[in-house]
Amino acid sequence: MFRLWSSTGSKTYLLTPGIFVHANTPTAIPSLCITNQHLTVLSTPTHMFRRLKDLEFFEAAMRGASPQKQSSRRQSSSKSKEELPPASPSASILLISPFNHILLLHRVSSSSTFASAHVFPGGHCSPQDGHLPPPSDPSHHEDGPAYRHAAIRECFEESGILLARKQSNVDELVDLSEQERDEGRKAVHAEKVPFAEWVKQKGGQMDTEGLVPFTRWLTPANIPKRYSTQMYLYFLPLESGLELGKQTNQMHIPTPDGGVEHTAAKFAWAAEWTESALKGECVLFPPQFFLLSLVAAFLKPQSCGEGKLDTENLKKQRKELMDFVKGEDPPWGEKCISPNPIKKSGDTLWMGMGNAGPELEGTGRSGDKERVLRIELSGEIERGRRTPRPKEVVMKKDFGAGKGDGKGSSSRM
Repeated sequence: MFRLWSSTGSKTYLLTPGIFVHANTPTAIPSLCITNQHLTVLSTPTHMFRRLKDLEFFEAAMRGASPQKQSSRRQSSSKSKEELPPASPSASILLISPFNHILLLHRVSSSSTFASAHVFPGGHCSPQDGHLPPPSDPSHHEDGPAYRHAAIRECFEESGILLARKQSNVDELVDLSEQERDEGRKAVHAEKVPFAEWVKQKGGQMDTEGLVPFTRWLTPANIPKRYSTQMYLYFLPLESGLELGKQTNQMHIPTPDGGVEHTAAKFAWAAEWTESALKGECVLFPPQFFLLSLVAAFLKPQSCGEGKLDTENLKKQRKELMDFVKGEDPPWGEKCISPNPIKKSGDTLWMGMGNAGPELEGTGRSGDKERVLRIELSGEIERGRRTPRPKEVVMKKDFGAGKGDGKGSSSRM
């Protein structure tokens, strides 16, 4: 990674402007191939890095700190699409309850991705979900049957909520006993039976038409473990006569998967989730925080006091959200977001949401060019990196005016 350096003192060498290495080799001179065994501390004038991956993450952020110095296109074009770490296909659902709450699952601490974080139900696409082109093919990053099947299958495995309609009456969702649900989750997770076949055995068909595309997220090229994740909205049916805090349909009550991947499953208002993250009560990563911040502007508590919920108001909220999702140009279902750092100040990063990712260069697709995400890099180290903590979503026009330095907000954008 580094070819030149100059001595700045005993065992200390300048690698690039502002970045130093302290060597512990016998000669006090770092080798041409710098590895962890030669290093005790990597540092900048204001940051210390105990592992090489920390420095790599910092460098990636700094490369994007000045758009005039290095555009996002130059960052990604340094590698051909074939040389990029492949983006594994996955799908997730923002599942909306009859109360207009959003479901999040608390991942186990040993998880290989998003450990201990709160996430939307979802996961990897499986061969049983359908064929997908290779990651270098732009069509790999488009909504399709395989992603929809994966989203519904993973939602059932992780939460126990089955998004399938009755073959005999497509206006109703399949209703299962608690025993059928638990047995099905275990059988599908263990791949003892293909999910589509199991759903058919229960007299149902996956409600793929009920999924509403709501952005795709493509991991930046500098991250070794990459994903191409299709996000969806799904509205569980409204129920008449709903009372605050009381769920009547047992099929709509989420349950964790016994600690296999999650320790808890809970519905709450979108704003409650973002506020909990800002207070440090839960961990949300950038995709979850960003999308919840958008949804919170439309799905929010109503001032009806105790008693019956206003079903008409719940319908109105859903319509306003759908108008927003489909009304932008391009619609949110067509946006692909590959976050890139556009500014850094101390431990604060501002991430641009407008890039679609290197695999989609030249296709005309883009992300959200109107908003930026402010992130704080916490002192926690996870797999060699300082954990990002999203703080607020800011309109790009306001970001240039000096806004986005607050303590976090979830205001309508």
